[in-house]
Amino acid sequence: MSIARYLALDLGAESGRVVVGTLEKGRLHLEEIHRFPNGPVRLLDTLHWDALQQFREIKAGIAQYVSRYGAEVGSLGIDTWGVDFGLLGRGDVLLGNPVHYRDARTDGMMEAAFAVVPREEVFQRTGIQFMQLNTLFQLVAMVRQRSPLLEAAETLLLMPDLLHFWLTGVKASEFSIATTSQCYDPRAGDWARGMLEALGIPSRIFQEVRQPGTAWGPLLPSVAEETGLKQGIVVAPGTHDTASAVAGVPSEGDDHAYLSSGTWSLMGVETRQPVINERSLAYNFTNEGGVGGTYRLLRNIMGLWLVQECRREWARAGSEYSYDEITQMAAEAEPMRSLVDPDRPEFLSPGGMPARIQAVCREAGEPVPETPGALVRCALESLALKYRWVLERLEELSSKKLSVIHVVGGGSQNRLLCQFAANATQRPVIAGPVEATAIGNVLTQALAGGAISSLQEGRRIVASSFEMSRYEPQDAGLWDDAYGRLFGGA
Repeated sequence: MSIARYLALDLGAESGRVVVGTLEKGRLHLEEIHRFPNGPVRLLDTLHWDALQQFREIKAGIAQYVSRYGAEVGSLGIDTWGVDFGLLGRGDVLLGNPVHYRDARTDGMMEAAFAVVPREEVFQRTGIQFMQLNTLFQLVAMVRQRSPLLEAAETLLLMPDLLHFWLTGVKASEFSIATTSQCYDPRAGDWARGMLEALGIPSRIFQEVRQPGTAWGPLLPSVAEETGLKQGIVVAPGTHDTASAVAGVPSEGDDHAYLSSGTWSLMGVETRQPVINERSLAYNFTNEGGVGGTYRLLRNIMGLWLVQECRREWARAGSEYSYDEITQMAAEAEPMRSLVDPDRPEFLSPGGMPARIQAVCREAGEPVPETPGALVRCALESLALKYRWVLERLEELSSKKLSVIHVVGGGSQNRLLCQFAANATQRPVIAGPVEATAIGNVLTQALAGGAISSLQEGRRIVASSFEMSRYEPQDAGLWDDAYGRLFGGA
């Protein structure tokens, strides 16, 4: 295999980075060459994304690549978080800054939508987990507010599609990100146009859907001139970051569950067809698009957001703790003292997380955690127990025994959470690689360019290129008791 280089532009909810992936002699090497913050911006009473700054940083990262490696690259592609979008008006003008998914405008919008299109029908059409932050409910909010931006919109592009448009001038939507919107009908292979129109959402603003690995096109001349990248085509990876992360899981066979662990925890299995039935609706599971003709049957779990928000709150109060410090405090705290369902709606919005956790504990009759260590231990143990709840339902919905859990992403570095996950599920946990999202992004580009022959080959390369850690289950009785306490043994 000759040397091939790819540029993965990976934007998360806290930061973005530009990563060079080099394939050489059956090994993959990653190099981060640019990183930038990517938090929300509050303007008056609305949380926004600074999309123009994101694009500026993307171009800066491309220019960094050129300064190191020259003006040619195999290809480049962007992945981001899901559900958020930009609207373009006449002349492809961006109509306002994209709104952040944690903005309060979607409060009550699920109930408003179900008054028009029943919940069961929405699920039958889309197969997507109900979360008020979904694109569908953001658009329902705009309809109900009679937003002039929606009235003026000619094009809707989800975030990676918007950034790809600014790079190439091509307006289209990639499959994996389209499915996160709860506006796409996977069985029809098109947007759920009848449902959208019934809710007052103009289906004309939605674009053609293309599969991961599709070439979007060359850079616009203005972008090529500004960055110095003279030769390189944009290839869409799984542009939803979880789709790329799952593509980067170094798994063999199909008897495993994956857990993409970061701000969110996304736990699931790969399937060839969406699983849309009464049980997946009752369990509120989702069927998101994947790479290579797959679907990701999974459940979104609140994730390390609970810990991140606690840490931010303590920093605002003058107590700066590193993640290592608060994890060590959690390890030393009393086990199984306080437990909460991490998916409680009280935990969705930013701000005041320690007090929110305490209030939920108080309401549930749990001992109230007072110290940082006790609060973080509550969050981590509760997350691990929720993983067990999801794993049991994944086995039921997929009709197979899942013998191991692959944990990828930033959360794979949290040794305490990984051990808790093994204990709670009584399954071995294989943690790593941390950079699964960038890896999956690169693999999809490499597959499109012919440098690898299959995703399975790419995953074997990942397994031989990066170190992983293995955690064996412990303390089964203690965790069984805690599971019964939190979820009634369900």
